[in-house]
Amino acid sequence: MSELIVLSGEIREALEARAPVVALETTLVAHGFPAPVGVEVGVASDEAVRAAGATPATIGVLDGHIRVGLDASDLERFTPDARKLGPRDLAACAVSGEIGATTVGGTLAVARTLGIRFLGTGGTGGVHRGFPSPPDVSADIPAIAGTAVLVVSSGVKSLLDVPATMELLETLGVPVVGYRTRTLPLFYSAEGGPALADVVETPAEAARLTAAHWELGGSGVLLANPPPESIEVESLIEEAVAEAAQEGIAGQEVTPYVLGRLHERSDGRTRDVNRALIVANARLAAEVAVAFAAA
Repeated sequence: MSELIVLSGEIREALEARAPVVALETTLVAHGFPAPVGVEVGVASDEAVRAAGATPATIGVLDGHIRVGLDASDLERFTPDARKLGPRDLAACAVSGEIGATTVGGTLAVARTLGIRFLGTGGTGGVHRGFPSPPDVSADIPAIAGTAVLVVSSGVKSLLDVPATMELLETLGVPVVGYRTRTLPLFYSAEGGPALADVVETPAEAARLTAAHWELGGSGVLLANPPPESIEVESLIEEAVAEAAQEGIAGQEVTPYVLGRLHERSDGRTRDVNRALIVANARLAAEVAVAFAAA
């Protein structure tokens, strides 16, 4: 078989030089926004990472390979028909020749192989509402717990059971650290989540905390960054989650379904907030990666 993981020249050079690199997922491009907004968000995230002094490593499956370091023309191929890839799906998708968009968990599986230790995203997966019926827990959680990586997100996705997700993260030894906030952001809302025991005020402080955690043998760290703009859409989320259940939508299809309903019923406000927070998180991940490399 030909090489499974294919790096762009830029990524290969950055890794060889031990320069700061930030992994970015492609599910948000394919399933998080209507076209062409997803591509625009992917490009803006790439630019934010570069502006902060790091190299963006956007990851997805194209043409039988796991590609690391995608450009705008590559991102245009990630349509809603792209397969959604968690860690278990990467090899099968590459072998089948399908186009595959990586989730946080799928992105981390590739990042771990390459030694990339920073990732920016919108919100992570977690324990779904109603657990254990359905018994649905996102693969993002064990991926973070099993990888020495810093994930910057605006908390966990609002359609999930946030308190249960926080309990699971604690059980798995994943520190959840607030970036200039003492409560967990609720994705679209800057406040309202569970209290956080640890807070950092600067990227350098986040880098020092993360380095100390890894020195003690710890794995993932979740850095919670409040969204630049905050809106309250809990009632809309509850409606959309209930509708998904009524229509028999489950598993990986729940998130894109709920996001679509939210964007529609908020007159696009959730889409705008989602876009802004994704780019902000990519920027912060890069700032921490740069501070970590300089230490």
